[in-house]
Amino acid sequence: MSTKRRKLKSSALYKQTRAPAKQPLAIPVRWLKQLIAVFLLPVAWILTRAFFCSFSQATINHAFWVSEEFWFFSLGAVLWLIAFVGLPKPMVMYVFGHELTHALWVWVMGGKVREFRIGRDGGHIVTDKTNFWIALAPYFCPIYSVVVFGIYGGLGLFIDVEPYHRWLFGCIGFTWMFHITFTLWMLWNGQSDLIEHGTFFSMMVIYLMNFIVLSFMLILASRDVTFNSFGNELLAGAMDFSDWVLRLVRAK
Repeated sequence: MSTKRRKLKSSALYKQTRAPAKQPLAIPVRWLKQLIAVFLLPVAWILTRAFFCSFSQATINHAFWVSEEFWFFSLGAVLWLIAFVGLPKPMVMYVFGHELTHALWVWVMGGKVREFRIGRDGGHIVTDKTNFWIALAPYFCPIYSVVVFGIYGGLGLFIDVEPYHRWLFGCIGFTWMFHITFTLWMLWNGQSDLIEHGTFFSMMVIYLMNFIVLSFMLILASRDVTFNSFGNELLAGAMDFSDWVLRLVRAK
């Protein structure tokens, strides 16, 4: 019995005198996102370079700018710009699309939308799930362009829509410019969606995703720019950037 008591006493003494366990290093997620945003800068440069190289080659070598698709897309975009500047802004329509985009991305991410409210002064949804994709989706997902694509594709199941493809590009230009103008306008006025996940990180995600959508539209509209040729431009940009980094390192 005495031996057992001494062991217990020794064990208790050890617990009292040992050094407290070190806490693991915790890095705030907000800081980590800003670091990720820095590494996204080269990606943004490569994507932007690929877009303008592909577009310029299609324009100069293949006269993309005189194509029917380009002109109808541009016509739709210009018509919306005139309406945006000269007419009252359809705020309810924008707010509805904004909150609908949030809701759709909640469903895509496996969440549930418990409340959906809109008004001229703003709107909100109540959901059981949120992340930066859901928060930033309205700023890079042109929801009304998606609706136009959906209607066009749905009608294509029943009728021949090929003769009307020019109007598809006109509607896409109109709705895409609707998305861009309202996105820039709302970002200029400040949005809590960006602040929540860090403004720099949020802006990088919005920039990249909008250029990806724009590049996708270019590939669809141009008969001379394909996914393969655009991929080659991305690869060329990545190689140019890596060469620049190597020269910079060797110079030091």
